[in-house]
Amino acid sequence: MWRDHLTEIIVFSLLFLLVSAMGFVAARWRAPKDMAHLDEWGLGGRSFGGWITWFLVGGDLYTAYTFVAVPALVFGAGAMGFFAVPYTIVIYPLVFLVLVRLWSVSHRHGFVTPADFVRSRFDSPVLALLIAITGIVATMPYIALQLVGIEAVLKTMGVTGESTLARHLPIIVAFAILAAYTYQSGLRAPALIAFVKDSLIYIVILVAIFYLPYKLGGWGDIFGAADAKFDASPAPGDGVLLNANNQLQYVTLAFGSALALFLYPHSLTGVLASRNRDVIKRNMSALPAYSLLLGLIALLGYMAIAAGVKPLPGASAGSTDSNTIVPLLFDQQFPDWFAGVAYAAIGIGALVPAAIMSIAAANLFTRNIYKEYLKRDATPAQEANVSKITSLVVKVGAVACIVFLDPQFSIDLQLIGGVIILQTLPAVALGVYTRWFHRIGLVAGWVAGMGLGMWMLYQVSSPTRKHFAGSAFPLEKFGFDTQKTIYVGIVAVAVNLLVAILVTLVLRATKVTNGVDGTASDDYFADEGDPRLTPGDRRDADAAPEPVA
Repeated sequence: MWRDHLTEIIVFSLLFLLVSAMGFVAARWRAPKDMAHLDEWGLGGRSFGGWITWFLVGGDLYTAYTFVAVPALVFGAGAMGFFAVPYTIVIYPLVFLVLVRLWSVSHRHGFVTPADFVRSRFDSPVLALLIAITGIVATMPYIALQLVGIEAVLKTMGVTGESTLARHLPIIVAFAILAAYTYQSGLRAPALIAFVKDSLIYIVILVAIFYLPYKLGGWGDIFGAADAKFDASPAPGDGVLLNANNQLQYVTLAFGSALALFLYPHSLTGVLASRNRDVIKRNMSALPAYSLLLGLIALLGYMAIAAGVKPLPGASAGSTDSNTIVPLLFDQQFPDWFAGVAYAAIGIGALVPAAIMSIAAANLFTRNIYKEYLKRDATPAQEANVSKITSLVVKVGAVACIVFLDPQFSIDLQLIGGVIILQTLPAVALGVYTRWFHRIGLVAGWVAGMGLGMWMLYQVSSPTRKHFAGSAFPLEKFGFDTQKTIYVGIVAVAVNLLVAILVTLVLRATKVTNGVDGTASDDYFADEGDPRLTPGDRRDADAAPEPVA
């Protein structure tokens, strides 16, 4: 009952109200020139320095869902759950090579979305539309998952009722507040709140990593309890160490997730809001500190095993909600007031990424669908208004996913989202280095990769779902005599690249026109203070493909 958690509820509510107030105040933070412009509302004036960007991007990537889902996976499957740690280490050197150049060309041309860049680079509105739709579709379930994180906390505190409305009313209220201050303050709101969110998470995890082992008998007892549990598990991939059955899935999932992470529109939005190239370089060097934190968060799964935590019942009969593992661990082991602080860290941890994700999806719709196909002469103020309204619609859609869909299906949708967003890699990530690919080849590659990815995902089943039950594809369905699985995204993007290369070779051999490049070599090295081009400007060197710089 909620009365047993009154202290936790009070602390949680006070901190939640504090950050909500900060969200509304953020509209006046850093003196915006004109909030009726996407540069200001959607990108914070492109003025964020090192600390703000570090908290913003970190708060965007390490979400409330990360806080509850990674330990839950470790709790349920063991070592497989640690895939998130190496991929967040591998990613930063890779994106260092791409994002600095993408920031420069976006700064020079005023690009707000990755689809803006693709539209200019490859002179293809069709390809840009595909990139925009892909980004929106991949982002929607990600926003819904932030609600899963909040719901796990509310369920632990006993504030969810029996009926559908009573069970989801607190989440609806929380997202209504989020929608209000995001509408008013744009990207400045999550940027300001990220300071509080990340500080709370660091405090909670550092306390947990020292206090909980002391209470549970030390690390030897914690790993011993985990080892005993997995020894009794019938699943061939479970264990505190990887084995022959899950190594391939682990490697491909980690590497595929690394390639996908900064292709998500919300990740790029935080980067494009940076003030200059040096800010991005410093952040790519400093963000691995969050990976250390993520490794410590994952260990909470083993601590929950040692503490004897039993997950709360799930939405369907006979099921359990593994996402409640961490909130229950805190509830059982911490004083009530500190458990309230931990719950607030998770709840606020949902607001920052959800706000950025909704803004990123709204910007894609506004710039690459509304302006491109519905109102070409839209003014900056009209763009900002459409983006604000779209961000509200996106949040309503996320709430609807939680209310009307099984939460487990929302989790599976997010895994599917990673496969989907990976199909933008050739046009976006490789596009900042070369225009060798033909625009028709990139479209063909996208179609092939997406088609194969959807077919493979359709073949993935589980005891509770016949299709689309995750992203681990059984290799036996390709005719191999093995129990091994592989991450669908890696296979799909490999086919995407292969088709794009083959079609490009054919089209180049037959001399099919490839449009005009709207960028030039020096655009990829532009920095703060360099002159901006007006929309539609072409560079003198655009007629010929640029060399790889």
